[in-house]
Amino acid sequence: MNGFDWLYFFEVSLAGIGAGGLYALTGLAFVIIYKATRVVNLAIGEMLMLSAYIFFAFTAGMQLPAWAAIALTVAASALLGAGFERLLIRPMLGESPISTFMVTVGLASILVGVVELVWTADPRRLPEFMPGGAVMIGQAFVAPKVFYAFLVTAVLIALVLGVFRFWRGGVALRATASDQAAAYSMGIDVPKVFSLSWTLAAAIAAVAGILVGAIGGISSSMGVFGLSVLVVVIVGGLDSIVGALVGGLLIGLIESWAAAYLGGEYKLLATFCVLVLILLVRPYGLFGTHEIERL
Repeated sequence: MNGFDWLYFFEVSLAGIGAGGLYALTGLAFVIIYKATRVVNLAIGEMLMLSAYIFFAFTAGMQLPAWAAIALTVAASALLGAGFERLLIRPMLGESPISTFMVTVGLASILVGVVELVWTADPRRLPEFMPGGAVMIGQAFVAPKVFYAFLVTAVLIALVLGVFRFWRGGVALRATASDQAAAYSMGIDVPKVFSLSWTLAAAIAAVAGILVGAIGGISSSMGVFGLSVLVVVIVGGLDSIVGALVGGLLIGLIESWAAAYLGGEYKLLATFCVLVLILLVRPYGLFGTHEIERL
């Protein structure tokens, strides 16, 4: 083990934690929708992608400062999330889970089509808005964008957890997620909670989309990010917020280690091997409940 490069391993692990934070953030958006509505939203990656393009339009197109573009992007994405729930998801109440699932698949395809129609399929770079100075943790170098993206992610996750714990709307979300019938009997407007869950999830996805786009650029194929997020929430448990956070960091680390020591082509293979292993041992995920309905 004397020849093992621990500094390189530490740098690779830090990069994995940075990527895992973005997975966790997007997984949080996925879980919020699933917990409140029992909808498996396969369009979460495409919602993230659309938000990145909206930010691109505000910054590169309208020349707005980054802070204003971020605020407007989050607001626009939240409104779109509420619109998706009202127009596409609420009419599906009472239908089979697979029917609602297929609606989200269709939504994902529509969003890709809209982006390619408006901005074409060509990859683009977001304007630089993060500090660019070198970041060192001890002797380990961390890419500045990854470091600052992780900081933003950690603060936002803490904020969302605080909202769930203390805000009245967050309490209503938790109550509805626990038992919809009991929530109705307590006077909670469950359809409004459904709308709130999509609104909040879309706003979170907007921040994730901006951060992912800032690190790797944007393109109409960004929705593939959602596949890794789906793995994250399945590993952690579809209905578990803690599972989304732990699963995100775990998958981020595994992808980073596999890419560094086996090669980039093994990254997804390693991820899905972990997914299969977890499902064989705990079919409901690391932190999920036993009652999860499988599609």
